Amino acid sequence: MLPEEISAALVALRARRPDVPIDLHWHAAATSTMDLATELALSGARHGVVVGADEQSAGRGRRGHEWQSPPRAGLYFSVVTRPALESPSLPLLTLAAGVGVRAGIRAAAGLAADLKWPNDVIVGRRKLAGILAEGLGLGTPEQAVIIGIGLNVQPGAYSPDVAARATSLEGELGRAIDRGMVLGDVLAGLLDSIKALERNRGDILQAWRAASPSATGTRVEWDMKHGTTAGIDDAGALLVTTADGVERIISGDLHWKI
Repeated sequence: MLPEEISAALVALRARRPDVPIDLHWHAAATSTMDLATELALSGARHGVVVGADEQSAGRGRRGHEWQSPPRAGLYFSVVTRPALESPSLPLLTLAAGVGVRAGIRAAAGLAADLKWPNDVIVGRRKLAGILAEGLGLGTPEQAVIIGIGLNVQPGAYSPDVAARATSLEGELGRAIDRGMVLGDVLAGLLDSIKALERNRGDILQAWRAASPSATGTRVEWDMKHGTTAGIDDAGALLVTTADGVERIISGDLHWKI
């Protein structure tokens, strides 16, 4: 059973944007929406199938980290996408998702967040949302990418011990937020951004760069190295200027001196 605010927002979205192919499967509780969406994709689920939950007991973040998912305090959902992209453009899908999520948040709440490489939506120094992308059968006709999104709506979406590095929509805006409206606008923004990537990867690169001030001129540390960010290249890798030259970072944990 869909929560009332989710159901109303979905009806409104379908009326406003009949071109957005959303098929929403909602759970009162789930272990991980990523796992459930993966099962659907392996069974042939089409582009735009969404699995959401009011809470998760084993929400997953990037590199095996847990995503805290207390009941109704945030939005926790995963989207089955089947992008018409060749392999060189697939790494840009996470960046495109960030562009779309950011656009949806701005449309629904009027909040202009920033993006931090590779998969965070932030306000100031604090994380508002995280994005996780996992590929299935890449390079085959059945390829799919599951895009998982965790978005903090209320301050209760995270525990007090992470409050210094996390934030929420209601915490930033000082008022209640309609979860359903945010979900609808974020889904529309996400699917629009994937379409834009399919048409012209340059548009997504430009939009991401404009929304990520930390990608240039920020001190970072990783693997006993340190340097200063120098933007992203056209493959989506983070460029870091070090004493030995410019390095391309394609994965790994960075410590940001924002």
